[in-house]
Amino acid sequence: MARWENGPGVLYGAGSGIPAESGIPVEIAASYRARARGLLGRDGIEGALLLTPASGVHTFRMRFAIDVAYLSRDFTVLAVRTMRPGRLGLPRLRARHVLEAEAGAMARWGLRAGLRLGVEPRR
Repeated sequence: MARWENGPGVLYGAGSGIPAESGIPVEIAASYRARARGLLGRDGIEGALLLTPASGVHTFRMRFAIDVAYLSRDFTVLAVRTMRPGRLGLPRLRARHVLEAEAGAMARWGLRAGLRLGVEPRR
């Protein structure tokens, strides 16, 4: 997809624990305003939040710990980290997208470096 828009979508991944037929609900944050707000002010998230374009995140003023997956341009997972509130994550040079979810979710989904994911926007 050449140009991303804010809205709902579905995350899927080959070789992960994400079911191909149903996927994981994902909220796409493509505008500056949506990326800046991110998960601030929330007590949790069902599924995940995709920040695009993005190469790093912070958890200042967040209410809960999150898992962060740094994704390359072709949605290959570069790294997965868990961040507690009040932390600054270092930007990843090859990252083009960042996926955020509640702490522990990515381990349950089987996300790890090297997996290739996909996101399908829903209207």
